[in-house]
Amino acid sequence: MNKPLVSIIIPTYQHASSLPMCLDSIFDQTYQNIEIIVVDDGSTDDTLEVLSKFKDRIHIIKQENQGSNPARNRGWKVAKGDYVIFCDADVAMRPDMIEKMYQALENKVDASFAYSAFTFGWKTFHGVKFDANKLREHNYIHTTSLVRAKDFPGFDPEIKRLQDWDVWLTMLENDKTAVLVDEVLFSVDIAGASRIGSSWLPSMAYQIPWKFFRWTPERVKKYEQAHQIISSKHRL
Repeated sequence: MNKPLVSIIIPTYQHASSLPMCLDSIFDQTYQNIEIIVVDDGSTDDTLEVLSKFKDRIHIIKQENQGSNPARNRGWKVAKGDYVIFCDADVAMRPDMIEKMYQALENKVDASFAYSAFTFGWKTFHGVKFDANKLREHNYIHTTSLVRAKDFPGFDPEIKRLQDWDVWLTMLENDKTAVLVDEVLFSVDIAGASRIGSSWLPSMAYQIPWKFFRWTPERVKKYEQAHQIISSKHRL
């Protein structure tokens, strides 16, 4: 029996250098029934030239620069899979990533999405067993997770940072749960973290007592502001 289709959606902006790594890791997946949708969000580097080399294996969508959430939603609207993964352009999957996340959802039919541990540059972020209360306090689940398409609510285009946390909180409000695959199943290349894609700020950045240095990095400030916006939106 054929396994269900998994749609892999990659939003990208100025990621010409990391896209081949990302795509090669997807082509090497042991789970074969996949479609790959790459949404170029108005890149001005060599992104389209790089993508043209893979045009027979991927679906390419071009749009004017609108930001990561509109790019993800654009890909989601054309996705045909029963499952969907939003894979940032600076992510390299382990060959069995999709297979293991899919199997986790097969084994836990009441879960709507599966997530895993991962590495962010030199730092390993170990998996945290799903706990709704902890998730309301802070995000411990990366965007690159396998989601049942029927349960996915879409990304809020007004949210510019911590987009993944916002989605998981929305799913919590819809009575959805998740399952952890307690293994490192992908890595994030931090060299591209300032562009569309991961832009994922490790929680350890918040744990540094910046006020004692009388200076807080601008990026941390923006994420703190986003945290307040999302907390207010979800009445946390």
